[in-house]
Amino acid sequence: CTWCATDFQQNIELNPPKTETRDDLCIWLCEQHNVVNQKLGKPLFQCSIDKLDERWRKSTDPKCQK
Repeated sequence: CTWCATDFQQNIELNPPKTETRDDLCIWLCEQHNVVNQKLGKPLFQCSIDKLDERWRKSTDPKCQK
C-alpha cells in the first residue's frame, strides 16, 4: 500500500541496504521485515544467516523437499 511504501522509503533513508555480501543483504532484509512485524505486533524472525538459510535456502522441512 502507499502508506507502507512511504514508510519503507523512510526506513531505507535511515538504514540504507547493506549489499557488500549475500549475508549482509539477507540480514538487512530480515531486519527490515522485523521493523514491519514489530509495528504490526507480529513475532520477529531471528536474523542470523544460519536461521535465514535454514528457512529460505536449504530448509529441512519435509514440505520443502521434493
